[in-house]
Amino acid sequence: MPSFLNLTAAAIAAGIVVPALLALYFLKLRRQEMSVASTFLWKKTIQDLQVNAPFQRLRRNLLLLLQLLLLALLLIALARPISSSKPVAGARTVILIDRSASMNATDGGDGRSRLDEAKRRATALVGTMSRDARAMVIAFDNTARIVQPFTSDTASLRSAIDSITPSDRPTSLKLAYQLADAQMQFDPDQMRASDNVDLFVYSDGRMSDAEELSTRGLVKFERLGSADSVNAGIVALSARRAYERPTQVQVFVRLANYGPNPVEGDLRLEVAPIDPADPSRIEFVPTGDLITPRLLPQRYTDEQRRAAISGGFSPREGVEFRLELTTAAVIRVKLSRVDGDVLASDDVAQIVVPPPKPLRLLLVTSGNAFVERMAQSLGVSEVVKLTPSAYEQQQPADFDVLIFDAYAPQHLPRTGNFIFLGKPPDSLAVKSATDEQGRTEFIENVGVLDWDRDHPILRGLNMGRLYTSQALRLSYPLDAKVLIEGLKGPLAVLHRDARGIVLTLAFDPLDSMWPTQPTFVPFFLQAVQFMALGSDLQSRESVRPGESPLVPRANLERVTPADQQVVLRGPGGTQRLTIPPTGDLAFPPLEAVGLYRTDPPIPQFELVAVNLTDEVESNTLPTDTAPGNVGTVINPDGDQQGLVQTELWWWLVACGAIPMLLIEWWVYTRRVHL
Repeated sequence: MPSFLNLTAAAIAAGIVVPALLALYFLKLRRQEMSVASTFLWKKTIQDLQVNAPFQRLRRNLLLLLQLLLLALLLIALARPISSSKPVAGARTVILIDRSASMNATDGGDGRSRLDEAKRRATALVGTMSRDARAMVIAFDNTARIVQPFTSDTASLRSAIDSITPSDRPTSLKLAYQLADAQMQFDPDQMRASDNVDLFVYSDGRMSDAEELSTRGLVKFERLGSADSVNAGIVALSARRAYERPTQVQVFVRLANYGPNPVEGDLRLEVAPIDPADPSRIEFVPTGDLITPRLLPQRYTDEQRRAAISGGFSPREGVEFRLELTTAAVIRVKLSRVDGDVLASDDVAQIVVPPPKPLRLLLVTSGNAFVERMAQSLGVSEVVKLTPSAYEQQQPADFDVLIFDAYAPQHLPRTGNFIFLGKPPDSLAVKSATDEQGRTEFIENVGVLDWDRDHPILRGLNMGRLYTSQALRLSYPLDAKVLIEGLKGPLAVLHRDARGIVLTLAFDPLDSMWPTQPTFVPFFLQAVQFMALGSDLQSRESVRPGESPLVPRANLERVTPADQQVVLRGPGGTQRLTIPPTGDLAFPPLEAVGLYRTDPPIPQFELVAVNLTDEVESNTLPTDTAPGNVGTVINPDGDQQGLVQTELWWWLVACGAIPMLLIEWWVYTRRVHL
């Protein structure tokens, strides 16, 4: 049914111009009296002068009728009439359906999710295909796959659309466009490239790669979701044990509101202690900590935020919990009581906290007072100091971190975390570089060029004043991480291998002024904390949906099932993984939010938490334009779901007003000549 986008302005204009036109025809011409010899030839003039009133009775007038019709057409065009119709599939059509986390929002109409609504519209589009038309179906999140290649079989297309299932992955569209372009390039059944292909994209438009999009097809973006939808969610979660008090756990939560209005809800903390004998038994118990976060909309401008705060609204978007945990546990935070919340997957987040374990540190040194004092000031439960000869004789292994001061050991434990100061062993991937004669290469008078400020080992430290008179030129693999880059070469390199974590300093601290600087002890404190993450202070890092955790070989060597297989159980079902004879083990992509566990348990991977915590996916506000401004938007105002809106004002002007203006001009000129 036709409707109007600018009806008010057209009504105001009509109230002005129509009465003005009629008034011109009501007005009566006032004539000037003149004396003439005879009135025989002036009968019509005498008739006009018989009435002296300023107005006359409106008579039938073709010119007035034409002018009124012309005004009516122009006023209707000003009102911007639109015609809404269902989209129709073309001769070649690619249907792209977003199945990412945000498409699980339940504002698709009648309680349906956005994905359900997308599938409904796509199925209706298939019903408009002509007999010789062809279409294909692609489902995408941060990956893309062809659900149905090009076919004219509408039953197969409907079945393919119906088979698309939701995921909790993030969204990107670039790969889906590339896949569509590749299929358009050559159609096997037609034996030629497919031209003028319509791409119907069913999504809410929230893409992480919107600036990178391009395609050969004609994109028609069907926007899903409502701008008035309410969603508040957890966008960040972390936990760590206090270094000086390992039984105390600090939990940090950050929330965000992507709805149109301020909201508040209940945030509850729950804990499930992990039984080492049966890690599969998870029973959450509320801690009694209930906090009411108050969230302002992320779409608010700075002025709106200031106005809301000055009006008495006190936002609270970050929350911190403290609790005592003497064992390993799973911590869960749940957001509830947010009226009208449309997305559930970001209302819950979980994290695995390992048990508190006293750190044991081994220092191998020939006698360096600065390094010895540093090790004693770290506050670990036990520091053992050995000379190089005593180390080689005893070959101890039961330590969390081993520091070798200017000494390259001949033997290393099979697993562990190692820090080498100025002399790494040649058996490791990070080692001293040599020249053509096999001599160790050195660099002199080295200052700092830059450092990785975001890395946990260097966080909050200013390494700009570090300077050493001599350092090794290091050789390291591509997958190593340079923490401190010197002017002439790297000064600190971090590398993970089958043994564990290896931190190599290219210089001896005694060759520098570093031991007298305030960053010396904090650097090693944060290094020891980082290298002992798995069992001591930090919670085990949760993963995002779709990621594949990598299990180091050192962890796998402590698992010896008879059939060399591990069962992975989680929200997506059960999968059986085969442990490779060499190298690490990569988990399959973890699709759904929740807890995954390994059976038999893999150390540090007994439980793996998957959380959404994605600000792009939690933002349920649909975009106003097609992703990357590539293509046109179907249903831009959201009034009629799944309808194509076509403005008709140009047709009224071109086919109605202009011809009417020409007819009116012809009638007027005819009267003048007559």
